Amino acid sequence: MSLLVVGLSHRSAPVSVLERAALSADAQVKLVQDTVAAEPAAEAAVLATCNRIELYADVDKFHAGVAELSTLLAQHSGVGLDELTPYLYVHYEDRAVHHLFSVACGLDSMVVGEGQILGQIKDSLARAQELHTAGRLLNDLFQQALRVGKRAHTETGIDRAGQSLVTFGLEQLASGGAVEKWARGKKALVIGAGSMSSLAAATLARAGVGEVVIANRTFDRAERLAQILNQADDTDVSARAVPMESVRAELTRADIAVSCTGATGLVLCAEEIAGAVEGRTGRPARVEEAAGEARTAPMTDVRQTPLPPTSVGADENCPLDLTTPGFSVMGEAAVAGMDAATLEQHAAWAAGSAVERREAARRAPEVEPELISALAATAATVGRVPELRKPEPVAEVPRPEPVLFLLDLAMPRDIDAAVHRLAGVRLVDIESLAEASADAPMAADVDEVRRIVSDEVAAFGAALRAAHITPTVVALRTMAADVMASEIARLDGRLPGLDDKQRGEIRQAVHRVVDKLLHAPTVRVKQLAAEPGGAGYADALRTLFDLDPETVASVSRAEDSTEKNRGSR
Repeated sequence: MSLLVVGLSHRSAPVSVLERAALSADAQVKLVQDTVAAEPAAEAAVLATCNRIELYADVDKFHAGVAELSTLLAQHSGVGLDELTPYLYVHYEDRAVHHLFSVACGLDSMVVGEGQILGQIKDSLARAQELHTAGRLLNDLFQQALRVGKRAHTETGIDRAGQSLVTFGLEQLASGGAVEKWARGKKALVIGAGSMSSLAAATLARAGVGEVVIANRTFDRAERLAQILNQADDTDVSARAVPMESVRAELTRADIAVSCTGATGLVLCAEEIAGAVEGRTGRPARVEEAAGEARTAPMTDVRQTPLPPTSVGADENCPLDLTTPGFSVMGEAAVAGMDAATLEQHAAWAAGSAVERREAARRAPEVEPELISALAATAATVGRVPELRKPEPVAEVPRPEPVLFLLDLAMPRDIDAAVHRLAGVRLVDIESLAEASADAPMAADVDEVRRIVSDEVAAFGAALRAAHITPTVVALRTMAADVMASEIARLDGRLPGLDDKQRGEIRQAVHRVVDKLLHAPTVRVKQLAAEPGGAGYADALRTLFDLDPETVASVSRAEDSTEKNRGSR
């Protein structure tokens, strides 16, 4: 059996795809259950965070495993397999171990070095243990990943490079300034009472906000979180709980709102945010345009401004007025429907001014034929000869200072993305955090953490390879014990006159001989099996001692069953 991980994250997929592929808690449970029910997989665990969805499994066939896990991810996420496949990544065996250890250390996080991922890995393992889908491989893997993550944070300064997604989001809201200075005395609304929302509430309280209001669909959880904040020794914040129905009213009082719920649809739409801004300022919220213009919400249809009239036919004394809308400057359309007298007047005007035009041509600089052709093509396309004068500069309407700061840490998003265009509002969501983190500097300690990960991957691989031979060694010793018992029984029949002391001495002597004969080979075979490419030693041992494959398999199944049940007690 071999470790396989199939997943997608902020590094491989756009936020819009991650948002659609997000799994609810029930969907995660069903996914791991269906994975172990599939033929290639014996164990399964899912790691789902706000910026990654990964399915880990112990499989016996690589290609079949990749196909099955990819199909299951598509089915349970609701995103078609054809659409999802370009964003999936696959890691196998040692590369899969390396990936999870890197994730646990925060090297693969949106905010490098953040430690919150350790809690999410722990939750993932606990869920798999509760569902009995984690056997020896995944139990050992996830527990070792937690130890590696803790080691990275203890032995290096990776904490200086990273922070929680909450802190990073608040820094973006504060435009890179000190969060404590920006948040001091503000009123905060936190929507949700899960781990991320609780962290946001605690972070805001420590930053010095004057009030934290908790809204949650389960009111008891909101009350519990508010009580914890009120009783904390390191803050003097005032916290209270409100039902979800009060969110709209609380928005008109709040300076900061953080939302992170498990809702599958929007929690706050643009109209509600616009109403909150209007309630605070007494003026309708403007919608910012791409060119710097603004208008009040709700949006209205934009009408195209007609092109200015052509200048052709506007020459002095020209009898034809071609500035009338609907006339083209090209071909017969310019003179269609003109009476003969008007056309004759135009011909006379054109002939009379020919000399003047020739004189003007002599005074004019020479024009390249290519420029003339380009000018004609432009006129044919846009319906008028382009003007050569500089356009008037467009005065940009300055965006007003925000009166409401919004942080959306949910996946899928809780707050309508259209809020980005509302004047007086600053919204930071997962998508904008991903863009900001791409330019974030990495700490010098990252290289040290990568070295730790490499060392730990090598050690885990050696232990895993050594563990693969353990059932074979156990089966060998079991066979030796059976042979000893059989031979001692035969000796008892042949020498009935032996007393108990003599029989005990014989039994101990036989045991010592067998142990000494088996000790060196079994120790050495474990050492060899731990090295890269050492998997073949188990096969050699089974062949040399003619071990029953079913005996070896039964030992392995017994160990795996014990491991699956260990975490649920």
